Amino acid sequence: MKEKTLVVMAAGMGSRFGGPKQITPIDESENFIIDYSVYDAIEAGFKKVVFIIREEFDSIFKTTIGKRLEGKIKVEYAYQKIDDIPVKLKRINERQKPWGTVQAVLAAKPYVDGDFIIINADDFYGRNAYIEAYNFLENDNKDYSYACIGYEFSKSTVGTETVKRGILDLDGDVIKSIIESSIEQKDGKIIAHPLNGNEDFEIKEDTLVSMNLFAFKNDLFELLDNYFNDFFKQDEDTVLKSEVLLPECLKDNIQNKTIKIISKNSNSKWLGMTYREDLEMVSKSLKKMREDGQYPINLWK
Repeated sequence: MKEKTLVVMAAGMGSRFGGPKQITPIDESENFIIDYSVYDAIEAGFKKVVFIIREEFDSIFKTTIGKRLEGKIKVEYAYQKIDDIPVKLKRINERQKPWGTVQAVLAAKPYVDGDFIIINADDFYGRNAYIEAYNFLENDNKDYSYACIGYEFSKSTVGTETVKRGILDLDGDVIKSIIESSIEQKDGKIIAHPLNGNEDFEIKEDTLVSMNLFAFKNDLFELLDNYFNDFFKQDEDTVLKSEVLLPECLKDNIQNKTIKIISKNSNSKWLGMTYREDLEMVSKSLKKMREDGQYPINLWK
């Protein structure tokens, strides 16, 4: 049986955070948030992890988290590169960063031979989210049938700050669309402002939102290849200024009825670091979880 793989997108630069937050220590043992994600994935049953990173992070990844994972899970590294594209561009030197999340996931393709899940390196998803994802992949054997592990809005944020979330528009447990929105809490209401300019609408605390944890079959790579190739059929000016985003690819394929995405409630609390000041809150939350026995005090011992 082909092994189920955890794919970690860790090639971002963390511009709002002020540095590469995916390799920012989060506890006394110098673990990163990724360590907790991999720990939870192992507990859920995943046997392999692929880190999608930039080449300049290679050494620090291998000497920190890579070293800690030796003997605990199979580890592979994939590199997202600006020049890893299906065409030759005359002005590729004008491009300052890779081409977005579709390219990132495609970078992992040579290392994934079965079903897989993807996560962000700098997000904490909670163990039950990985269990939900693993169970979906274990029990759903249909082609082009995927899952989004959603979070109740109130469990995806701290306080009342305005945040960006993908709101799941559902028909039963089937996702009709993911509405990327800016969400503010005001006068006791939670108001979503769709980023595409559509009319504002109210959501509830338990409305499910996407935090970019998806469970995929291996057939997703075929769709990503096609989408990525089509992107480069545009004029060079457009291509150089744009990114190829996984949510947009999924949205198009939902609308075309090529795929079906099932919504699963994580029943977990999400934690993340967008800004440098979020670091203390996340660190304290994880410390309390260790003290409560949810994680060992020394994670990898």
